[in-house]
Amino acid sequence: MVAGEASGDLLAGLLLQALRARWPAMVASGIGGPRMEAQGFQAWWPHHKLSVHGFGWDLLLRYREIVGIRKQLLKRLTNEKPRLFIGVDAPDFNLQLEENLRRQGVKTVHFVCPSVWAWRPERLEVIRRSVDHVLCIFPFEPALLAQHGIAATYVGHPLAQVIPVVPDRAAARQALGLAPDDDVVAILPGSRKSEVRHLAKRFFEAAARIQALRPGVKCVVPAVPGLQAQIEAAARQSDMGPQIQIVAGQSHTVLAACDVTLIASGTATLEAALFKRPMVIAYRMGAWSWRIMRRKKLQPWVGLPNILCQEFVVPELLQDAATAHALAAAVLDWLDAKHQQPEKMQALEARFVGLHALLRRDTAVLATQAIEDVLNA
Repeated sequence: MVAGEASGDLLAGLLLQALRARWPAMVASGIGGPRMEAQGFQAWWPHHKLSVHGFGWDLLLRYREIVGIRKQLLKRLTNEKPRLFIGVDAPDFNLQLEENLRRQGVKTVHFVCPSVWAWRPERLEVIRRSVDHVLCIFPFEPALLAQHGIAATYVGHPLAQVIPVVPDRAAARQALGLAPDDDVVAILPGSRKSEVRHLAKRFFEAAARIQALRPGVKCVVPAVPGLQAQIEAAARQSDMGPQIQIVAGQSHTVLAACDVTLIASGTATLEAALFKRPMVIAYRMGAWSWRIMRRKKLQPWVGLPNILCQEFVVPELLQDAATAHALAAAVLDWLDAKHQQPEKMQALEARFVGLHALLRRDTAVLATQAIEDVLNA
């Protein structure tokens, strides 16, 4: 198995738990993180080695190392010939590896369909060559893949089972030392170093503006443990160190506790939707990467909640639009709605409850059955 970042490690950890229940003697190894290791996974390389952002210097600086890891991994897997390879997301790394392994007779499964419906549709032919089966986390994906001769199964989104339909906000606030009537803003600047570099300072400047206008607002940051020092440094540079509560991990607790979240586009936005939280989605990257992304984008939305709802149910502020002033204003709009337009908050919550029901499937059983079918084919 290969998972390339924190979100992939989370998904792979959930899948490994189900696979080990089906095959207790299973040996799983490759590239992964702490959630996978907690399920007995042997990580030959840590998942953060594959984490890269955009198409600019971030990619160029890491390219040689990442290609070197893939060559070493391919050589090892060629020698060991596993019964199955599962690539978890990370398509830029995994699809080429899967194609090479499949040519050698190794069966391949890709968990999380690359977002060909959002950008880079040319990947469809690569997927067809590379994988025996795709485990899809969104319900519309199998039909799209079938049009291109790609076998796929909708297994639901594992997070929809992990996250309760009705989160316990009171318990979450108690765990974080927050009062029941506090106005709480969760700040999630990303799970990659480059995301934190591009977003954290702006997010904290927005938080400073929010607190200047509403002194009672509490801001909480669930820091990815490996990035906590970088996040704390960004908070200090923004003169927000003492005014922001930074906790190690605990993103689900923080999302359950908050009234609104200022959040980097990515899997975390879906987690926020499953916690039924209003949000302001933002993203920034290098100018070159942004130009490439904008040309390849197929839909008007970037955030997963908006893509799945097929409309802007929450605001997105991207690239130059993601100013501290604009971010703060969008967050304050949600806080105003909490006190003055509760029907607006209730309408969004109802949309997210429906989304939760759509994504909530017995992912472990469905994914394990699909994998067993591939092994027996």
